[in-house]
Amino acid sequence: MSLVTLEFDAASGIAWIAVNRPQVLNAIDIPLARALSDCILPLANDPRVRCVVLRGCGPAFMAGGDVSRFAEDFDKAEAVVDELLGFLNPVIETLRTIHAPVLAAVHGAIAGAGLAFVSACDVVVAADSTKFLMAYDRVGAAPDCGATYFLPRILGVRRAAQLMLLSETLSAAEAKEIGLVNFLVPEEALAERADALARQLAAGPTQAYGQYKQLVRNTFASSLHDQLEAERVAFRAAARTADFREGVSAFLVRRRAGFEGK
Repeated sequence: MSLVTLEFDAASGIAWIAVNRPQVLNAIDIPLARALSDCILPLANDPRVRCVVLRGCGPAFMAGGDVSRFAEDFDKAEAVVDELLGFLNPVIETLRTIHAPVLAAVHGAIAGAGLAFVSACDVVVAADSTKFLMAYDRVGAAPDCGATYFLPRILGVRRAAQLMLLSETLSAAEAKEIGLVNFLVPEEALAERADALARQLAAGPTQAYGQYKQLVRNTFASSLHDQLEAERVAFRAAARTADFREGVSAFLVRRRAGFEGK
């Protein structure tokens, strides 16, 4: 059984990635972390990819890390952490730096690293029965996979601290209210809504999306002067693309642009 499956639709440019360890709610162990790395890292260098969709097989999207691995030998726990995050950290960075928008389509229980993965994505659609929690405090661990980077930026420092320190469980409605989730749908409609969103994103100007992602990624470390300069550079880069020419031409004659991601 493949721990991670990749289905690439060449016609649309959508890469569908499914985490496939349903018997443990897709909890991440080292083989699964390696499979995620092998699947996701190459997408960053594939110009055909215009949208990436993450989803989970079985009853949940991703219930964090597989803590049972640590109990096998606590003296080797630090080495396990290093190996695990040696695979996962580049995956998280790839999701943020790839030009293509990244969509998470989530359901069931989402905890720990699963919540970090959701936070690393650009757009999130969730089943209305989904539950979100950090849970690191329950095992005496510090957050990983970028949770302490993304959550304060999405939720604010105080709300992120509340989530991390008080072991709160958020309903899907609460997650949407505080900005962790973009769209809620009934679970039976999740696949259809994810497909529609993925196709909409994949039909957009991929290179311009990449410039947007980079600008947003750097904004919190930039002065206004530096951000204005970065926007100028990004707009110049976008103006060199075929999609820019197509978009401007379509706008002027009031027709829908046919972007190709180039």
